[in-house]
Amino acid sequence: MRMIRIGLLLSMLFMSVGAYSADALLKPFVLASKEAGTVADKSAQVKTALTGAGFVVVGEYAPYPGANIIVVTNDELKKNAAASKSGGYGAVQRVSVTAASSEVQVSYTNPVYMSHVYRMEGDLSGVSAALEKTLGRMEEFGAKGLTVKQARKYHYMFGMEYFDEPSMLAEYPSYEDAVKAVDAKLTSNDNGVTKVYRVDIPGTQESVFGVGMANKENKYMDDAFIMSEIDFHDVKSTAHLPYEVLVSGKRVYALYARFRIAINFPDLSMMGKNSFMNIMQTPEAIRTVLEKTVERK
Repeated sequence: MRMIRIGLLLSMLFMSVGAYSADALLKPFVLASKEAGTVADKSAQVKTALTGAGFVVVGEYAPYPGANIIVVTNDELKKNAAASKSGGYGAVQRVSVTAASSEVQVSYTNPVYMSHVYRMEGDLSGVSAALEKTLGRMEEFGAKGLTVKQARKYHYMFGMEYFDEPSMLAEYPSYEDAVKAVDAKLTSNDNGVTKVYRVDIPGTQESVFGVGMANKENKYMDDAFIMSEIDFHDVKSTAHLPYEVLVSGKRVYALYARFRIAINFPDLSMMGKNSFMNIMQTPEAIRTVLEKTVERK
């Protein structure tokens, strides 16, 4: 009888843990550490730690002074991407090193949160554990939080895009033609778009490119301007960057900015100071410049 009671108690415990996990609030970013130092020195330390933990650094991006982003992947990320529809968006994680006040903050995208907003098959908990062990974990931040169910069906508000409503930027005769053309066009163009990384998803016809955007003549597509308007809290969300372009089959896509920005800033107000209203022209500016850059001529 005593064993039966113990079994029932354990069952109730596991049930409550499962319910808590389903209802737990997920946030876009994880603050790993904050301490004195320089962005250059801390970036070097972070890259050494990541590669020592089995991650592969596929790109690095300094969008503005005092900020550096290190983009990584590993076998678990690529395997999960291959098993997921449009999984290329989740094939990398971004680690940011940012000077803020008198400290340097190291943060990274929350793999579990990203797995759900990108509707992936696995929740990337192994990647989350590896990043925590390698870089640390002080707190999740960037939003009040979303449940798993909310994250997997996320859109900012009525009438705005979901994950499965991206912009189709171009179409080529084949996947091979598309990848070759997009790589070349992102590497060399006059539109202010730069290639940060490329990751090919094993066993699929899918490749994801990271792109930086800088154009002072069209500030609404400019990474520095956009972040100056929306990344205004003490703990910085620099790992929002860079943006992605996805080649899937013979077509080229990008998540529309009203979704892509909102998943990392879901609590940003629609109007007022530091609001979406201040970057209202950004979604079309980004779509237009990416389409112009990768279009087939």
